[in-house]
Amino acid sequence: MIDTQAAYTSGNAPAAVGSYPHARRIGELLFLSGIGPRTPGSNTIPGNVHDDNGLLSEYNIAAQCHQVFANVRAVLQACSAEWTDLVDVTVYLTDMERDFGTYNRIWEEHFPDPATAPCRTTLGIIALPTPIAIELKCVAATRPRDHHDRSAW
Repeated sequence: MIDTQAAYTSGNAPAAVGSYPHARRIGELLFLSGIGPRTPGSNTIPGNVHDDNGLLSEYNIAAQCHQVFANVRAVLQACSAEWTDLVDVTVYLTDMERDFGTYNRIWEEHFPDPATAPCRTTLGIIALPTPIAIELKCVAATRPRDHHDRSAW
C-alpha cells in the first residue's frame, strides 16, 4: 500500500542541496522538489567546464537535460510512481534564448505525444543554487498500482 502522506528521498538521485525531501505525497498527488542535473553519487554536473580559476566557463545543456530527466525518473521510481504519472512540470532555464531549442527537442524525445505529455511551463531565470542551467519542478498524479487505469480518470 502506498503511504498517502509521506516524504521520499531516493538514493538513485543526487542529494538535495538543502534540508528537504526529493518528494512529498499528499493523497494521490506527488510533489517533487526542484530536481537538477547533478550526477547521483558524485554530484558532478554533466557538461560543465571550469577555467583554471575554477569558474564555470562553459556548459552543455543537452547533457544537463538528459541527466535532469534521469534524475526525475529516479525520484518517481523511489515514490512508486511512473513517468506517465507526471501531470505538470515547471522548467527553469538560466539562458532561455540559448537553451530553449535544445531543451525543447529533448523534451519531445521524452514526451513525443503532446496528448499524453504533462502540462509544462518554462521560465527563464537568472541563476539556480548550484552551477546548473536547468531545473525541473514536477507534480505527478498517482494511484495504487492495481487501480492505475488512466482511462478512469
